[in-house]
Parts: sequence; C-alpha cells; structure tokens
Amino acid sequence: MREWLYGRNPVHETLRAGRRNFFQLHLAAGNEDDKVLNEIIKLCRDKKIPTRTVTKDWFHTLTVSDHQGVALEVSAYPYRPLDEMLTLAHQRNEQPLILILDTLQDPQNLGGLLRTAEAVGVHGVCLPLRCTATVTPAVVNRSSGASEHLLITQANLAQTITRLKEEGLWIIGLEKSLHADRIDRARLDGPLAIVVGSEGSGMRDLIRKSCDLLIQLPMRGQIESLNASIAGSVVLYKVWEKRGF
Repeated sequence: MREWLYGRNPVHETLRAGRRNFFQLHLAAGNEDDKVLNEIIKLCRDKKIPTRTVTKDWFHTLTVSDHQGVALEVSAYPYRPLDEMLTLAHQRNEQPLILILDTLQDPQNLGGLLRTAEAVGVHGVCLPLRCTATVTPAVVNRSSGASEHLLITQANLAQTITRLKEEGLWIIGLEKSLHADRIDRARLDGPLAIVVGSEGSGMRDLIRKSCDLLIQLPMRGQIESLNASIAGSVVLYKVWEKRGF
C-alpha cells in the first residue's frame, strides 16, 4: 500500500526517520526555497528518490490545503510491537512511559497527542485494533512528522494492559469523574502507562476497570472539559516534570 505525505516538516521528518519505503517526491513549480525544502531535496538526492516538479494544480488531487507544495509517495505506516517499546525504555535506562489511546476518533487529536508524546520522550503509543483514528497522512501532518519517530502499535488494549502490568507498569486513566483523583495527588514518577479515552464517551468500561488509578485535571472555567489532545498533553508534561524533565 502506498500513500502521499504532504507538508514540508512532515515530509522532512519522514525522510530523516527513514522507516518507510520512498517512491517519489513531487514539488510545486515556483516553490520558494527555505532551509527545510533544501534539506528535503538533499535527502531525496542522497537516498536516490526520484523528484518531479509539477504544477500547483497537481496538488489538488491530494484534497488538502496545507501541502506547502511538497508531497512524498511512501509505503504504509510501519506499526511496531509492544516489546520494542519496552526494549527502548531499557536501552535508554528509563522507567517505561507508554501512551494508550482508547478509541480516539479525531485525527487532529491523535496527531496533536503524538506530537506531544514524541516531545516528552514517550517510549510507545498503543492504539486499539478497531474504532480508532490511525496514522494516516493527515495525522502525520498534524503531528508535524513526530509520528515517524515514535513506536506505535495496534493491538487488543485489554491484553496490552495485562502485559504492561506484568512488566511492572502502573496504569493511569485520565477521566473527569467523581471517582478520579486530582492529578497533583497522583504518583507519576514510576513506570507508567497513561490511558486517554475517546472524545465523546471516554474510556470503555473494560479499559477503565483495568486502570490502577483514575486521575482528573481540576478546572474552574465555564467549559466542561478540555479536549482529549490538550488534556492528554497536560498529563504527559506533568509526568515528564515528575521525572525531572
């Protein structure tokens, strides 16, 4: 399966990560040079990726507006197994930090969370097998290419949580409810998996019951809650803070 990635930073980071197969690069005629574009061209030359100059009308076939005159044809996203995430934490001599996203629906939220996850050093991200946003070109674009540097798996989340508990991880679910503790009262400095539920209904019952602890973000405004991307990002940064940045 092939797909087109678009946007200068997403294409640049995909080339830098080098985890996909690359087929061809399309550049819009009259593109204004900048540092990122020049680096894209250099990487394609080094990797012997064919490059074509096309009219801006060609980019209408992508049905996106933020292509920035750059598109790269690549193989499908390379999902990785859970074991690689645990191995990565061991190689870094760090306590494992895994992000579990339970049926997140909005590609924009998924992309935003992946960008934060990569920024704070998450060792891996787990998505369910069904009823979820996946790593599409839109998600790669929203993450600014951060998805290409992350280890992401699709798996049965209940089984994944069981395995993580066997490995000594504490499972913490993010939820706004009367049963959830405030985040400032939670221990966030050990081996952790943070669970973020879907935008509408939150975590599914089985996943919620699998959590060792539920936490919430205290709020005082008129809006009922933060969206999944922002709330999850706040929690990830709090975890990184507890680990001494």
